[in-house]
Amino acid sequence: MALPVRSVISGSIFLGDCCHARLYSFAAPSVLYRRTQYKASTTKMASANAQGRPKTIDSHLHIWASPQEAADKYPYFPGQEPTLPGHLDFLLQCMEEASVEGALIVQPINHKFDHSLVTSVLKKHPTKFVGCCLANPAENGIGVKQLEDLILKDGYRAVRFNPYLWPSGQQMTNEVGKAMFSRAGELGVPVGFMCMKGLNLHISEITELCTEFPSTAVLLDHLAFCKPPLNDEEKLAFSELLKLSRFPQVYVKFSALFRVSRMSSPYLDLVPLLAEVVSNFGANRVMWGSDFPYVVPENGYKGAKEAACLIASQASLSSSEVEWIMGKTVMQLFQGQWLP
Repeated sequence: MALPVRSVISGSIFLGDCCHARLYSFAAPSVLYRRTQYKASTTKMASANAQGRPKTIDSHLHIWASPQEAADKYPYFPGQEPTLPGHLDFLLQCMEEASVEGALIVQPINHKFDHSLVTSVLKKHPTKFVGCCLANPAENGIGVKQLEDLILKDGYRAVRFNPYLWPSGQQMTNEVGKAMFSRAGELGVPVGFMCMKGLNLHISEITELCTEFPSTAVLLDHLAFCKPPLNDEEKLAFSELLKLSRFPQVYVKFSALFRVSRMSSPYLDLVPLLAEVVSNFGANRVMWGSDFPYVVPENGYKGAKEAACLIASQASLSSSEVEWIMGKTVMQLFQGQWLP
């Protein structure tokens, strides 16, 4: 059991074990943000473990083979050899230390379209992990069949669209992209977008897909890579992110904070961004993610969780809103996966 923590946080007194503590606010003006009324889903949630603490679920992480596993059974894709450890045992150790009960594993580029390692982990830990496969946008259309097999045969429950894997000159709205996006919706599988080079480059594609195929849920990885805006272009990108809230099927991952912050941990320049995202989307469409193992050398896995909790407290979010962001949102999206 974690020891109680008591700290004064710029207008708040924070008591207890990180996210599941009680926050006592005395309304410092610098941390108050306008928020629309948040409506919690009435979906019945398995939200507490044996100790009565709401579950923390990581909505975004990766694993890859250890060098020995790569040599024996799960080779890396040529040129994508990892530079830091990301094997299963290391992840399980980090999750235990941080009291994180489950996670969505996103297929790493290190193994590209070879899903055998992640599939083996999903089979070994079926109640702990959910799999997000990587879409193959090859022009011959083979990706649609691969997507169906990964979902229907191997049990994946999400798919990632990496726009930089599309053939040169092609967009995610081409024939293959629309076929995969549509099929994902038919199978009840959300599509995650990785806009690493900037949301402005892909907002028209995402908007077109959301408009044409409203039954396909969408996950925007890492705040859609929107940093605290410093110029008009960045302000426009963040504004476009907020506008996507008009699509009820769109969710935002408050993940990989080290990638989008301009500060060191605990990344407090993200406080106003989180407040605005929650104001527009509602906490039940926002989910925390670590981006393990990349986060480990930044501020550690446990540190990533604690930073998200601190940012939420600074943004004057309610304890209920924090519970949604730290686990209930992703549990609602993948219902029946993480049970007490």
